[in-house]
Amino acid sequence: MTVDKDKKDHCDLSIRVGGEAGQGMNSIGSLLGSAFVRSGLHVFINHDVMSRIRGGHNYIQIRVSDRAVSCPSGRVDILVCLDKNTLELYRDGVDGLIVYDERKAGENAPSGPKYLPLAMEKLAEETGGSSRMANSVASGALMALTGFSLEPLLALLGEVFSPKGDKVVQANRECARKGFERMKDRPEGPPLCALHHSGEEGRRRMLLTGSEAMALGALASNVRLYSAYPMSPATAIMEYLASKSKELGIVVEQAEDEIAAVNIAIGSFFCGARAMTGTSGGGLALMVEGISLAGMTETPLVVVDCQRPAPATGFPTRTEQADLLFVTHCAHGEFPRAVFAPGNAEEAFFAIRKAFYLAEKYQSPVFVLGDQALNDSSWTVEPFAMDDLFGGAQSLVSEQALKDLKPYAYARYEITDSGISPRLLPGTPGQVLYADSDEHTVAGHITESADVRRSMVEKRLRKLAGMRAEMAGPKIFPGPDAESYLVCWGSTLGAVEETVQALRAEGANWGYIHFSELYPLPEAPIPREISQGARLIAVENNATGQFCKLLRMETGLHIAEKILKYDGRPFTPDELKTRLETTRG
Repeated sequence: MTVDKDKKDHCDLSIRVGGEAGQGMNSIGSLLGSAFVRSGLHVFINHDVMSRIRGGHNYIQIRVSDRAVSCPSGRVDILVCLDKNTLELYRDGVDGLIVYDERKAGENAPSGPKYLPLAMEKLAEETGGSSRMANSVASGALMALTGFSLEPLLALLGEVFSPKGDKVVQANRECARKGFERMKDRPEGPPLCALHHSGEEGRRRMLLTGSEAMALGALASNVRLYSAYPMSPATAIMEYLASKSKELGIVVEQAEDEIAAVNIAIGSFFCGARAMTGTSGGGLALMVEGISLAGMTETPLVVVDCQRPAPATGFPTRTEQADLLFVTHCAHGEFPRAVFAPGNAEEAFFAIRKAFYLAEKYQSPVFVLGDQALNDSSWTVEPFAMDDLFGGAQSLVSEQALKDLKPYAYARYEITDSGISPRLLPGTPGQVLYADSDEHTVAGHITESADVRRSMVEKRLRKLAGMRAEMAGPKIFPGPDAESYLVCWGSTLGAVEETVQALRAEGANWGYIHFSELYPLPEAPIPREISQGARLIAVENNATGQFCKLLRMETGLHIAEKILKYDGRPFTPDELKTRLETTRG
């Protein structure tokens, strides 16, 4: 637990709940996280899970503070053990309180001031009639340990379980009360951390996963179709959109494989309906021929790649940033594309919106890179600005231009200075739309002409200049005057940001440079006074420094020092700070 000495009501608390898959850890995280956010606090939730439906060892970690937090903590203040394995794994490494099920601990149950026995399953069976309600007992206990009223949790239990009937709601509420009473009256003393909270601010904030933010970004962009094959960690995007499909009239198609998924999305966009597909690296490998088809036919396409450790199946439920070079060059041939990598849920929402804008304006594929750390984690966010950002991107021929067009004179691939050709939808009266995967003339007819080939390649590639002009540069904190900078991209933002803040609090003149729009890069994305005058250290969740390679290839800037991590887990600020000390040494 971290308490600010100058502000006694400031607290940064990290709660880990561990057990087997199927024991309801996600429910605990969702309930507690929502209760804390509604009370005006900031929450970040991350998962560490094995690739198993049942069994194994998993945990969910809930970080709660009265200040913004956006990355996992390496510290555990309260550990809740839903099984014996969790207790054995962490009992010696946790300095905070440890809540465990005494019935599961057996004869060697630990004792001491940090151990809090709580018969979670027994209380659940006696009170609610089912051991599966042990997660409600644990949730109530945690509300007491953090100095909270039980009322926000009881209200959430009513919302979550109301579809199952009043009996189930009341049973879960009684289980939560039992857990709360046992921990509230514990003899060891007052709550671990009496978090200062005010419900007024929390009424506006949301608790969203990165996947939910991407799905909301698609909905705000008027997506009409989402096609995908289930692949962790991208599946949650499809699940969220499917939950809204009837209400909003969206087609959500679970395709037979990723080849079908990408071609469905291309066909939808070709016919004028905004579409998106999502996958992970292995699925993207199957999509590359379709992506190349979109490049040749100049069809808009939005692809989300939620990265995970590879090659092959790799770690299906872990995180990594190792698809960057693949995405910037995937599919055969040369054609324009744009690549985004949001650093948190808010950036994920706006990255999807901008992806649709660029895809439709430049009639090209656009990629949004997530990863398990981004897509499965939950973030506290303020309400999104629902204006018409990027709304005027459609490159369809206007009604007046269509009236002025002679019958059957439409040239789908007309040569233009920008590379963007006029776009009509199939079935437009009085015109014919030709499209083919072969090289083609301006009218869309297949050709073997060398001159036409050169003209078409150059036309398509001219779009990159327009895209580049619309790509935002990196976020540079605190400005150009720091002596040293950590350079990062995508989901490493939270850990890097917190590390730099800690270093600056110690008097060190550090900053960070975070990229969320990765390709095409401006010619000098890092100002010359920084690139030539400051020390740069790259931070990446991969083994080879892929962004450093892309940066050098595109701009000539070489970052020699790197802090890389590729064990399937995200950075924490403490770990990054320690490794930085070693690098500086």
